[in-house]
Amino acid sequence: MAEDVTFCGVFDGHGPHGHLVARKVRDALPLKLASFLQSFDSKHNGSTANCCSVNKKLDVVDPDKDGGMEDKVDYLWREAFLKSYKAMDKELRSHPNLDCFCSGSTAITLVKQGSNLFMGYIGDSRAIMASKDSNDSMVAVQLTVDLKPDLPKEAERIKRCKGRVFALQDEPEVQRVWLPFDDAPGLAMARAFGDFCLKEYGVISVPEFSHRILTDRDKFIVLASDGVWDVLSNEEVVEIVSSAPTRASAARILVDSAAREWKTKYPTSKMDDCAVVCLFLDGKMDSESDNEDQCFSSATLQSNHSGNAVESDDGQNSEPSLQRNFTVRSAEENNTYKRIVAEVAANQEAMSTEEQNWLGLEGVTRVNSLVQLPRFSEERPRP
Repeated sequence: MAEDVTFCGVFDGHGPHGHLVARKVRDALPLKLASFLQSFDSKHNGSTANCCSVNKKLDVVDPDKDGGMEDKVDYLWREAFLKSYKAMDKELRSHPNLDCFCSGSTAITLVKQGSNLFMGYIGDSRAIMASKDSNDSMVAVQLTVDLKPDLPKEAERIKRCKGRVFALQDEPEVQRVWLPFDDAPGLAMARAFGDFCLKEYGVISVPEFSHRILTDRDKFIVLASDGVWDVLSNEEVVEIVSSAPTRASAARILVDSAAREWKTKYPTSKMDDCAVVCLFLDGKMDSESDNEDQCFSSATLQSNHSGNAVESDDGQNSEPSLQRNFTVRSAEENNTYKRIVAEVAANQEAMSTEEQNWLGLEGVTRVNSLVQLPRFSEERPRP
């Protein structure tokens, strides 16, 4: 894409093979999005160039002056997000070596082009923006909705498709999605990639889409997995990032803060993994930073067997490390891409034969993404 275009994403895997699903989505979804944008541009302009580099006149859309142009931009980007997400889920379903029957991933994806901010997302990862209000105070603006089964619209769709939505007695605040004929898998989100055991029963991979025009009052955006939002409020996240001594350290400091909150608020629980991307909207980074050509920082934090945190961030080029996490999620940190991504994964590797009872469910947890596998999941019917 053009130089003024930035892509950010966070992908949170769940289930026995969630780490593989999150990794696949991380690698493939941005390319699909770019491909659809290029295809739309070719059709509308008779050119093979990318719409992000050709249509400079679309860089800043003033709805008061040109509502028709804004509608066209909205349509093109909405279609690109919808089609790329659909193609991504289709690829996962037909993948010969990736079992997504009871494993899946959230996705929260953002494209910033000039003053335009386009977003598509599924699952319970969240994006917020820090903006200055009329009193010049920093406030948190939530950009996404946590797409969980407790939303009336989501629950209605699931029930209409014969899926069931209810909470367990020991966690009445967590609504989950269940098969009509089995008390499984208990998915704690209403939209996700993968999870094909529930796709006939109301769980979908259709993203919510939004487009907004950024102003000078908008300072930075934070994308994060639910491990952060479970213990920190939107306002607390804005305060932590705003107070970071350097922008390059903002994401690392945020996941450190989340880890401390987990230990304080839920001392008997396994900490959920945290993945964070901080995108600074003025396009600048610290002058002393190694990432001065980038306007972002990202970091992940995971738990290992003993419950200790394992951290990595932009400044490290170590080999990716995956460890089993009894919360049904773990994380993998990869070298920084030109596409800025943070991946949260579900397990260290594919389950061995003796682990088919899914040891990821052991231990005390606060909120698992899944409760248990369906009885028929090991010998799933062929479509």
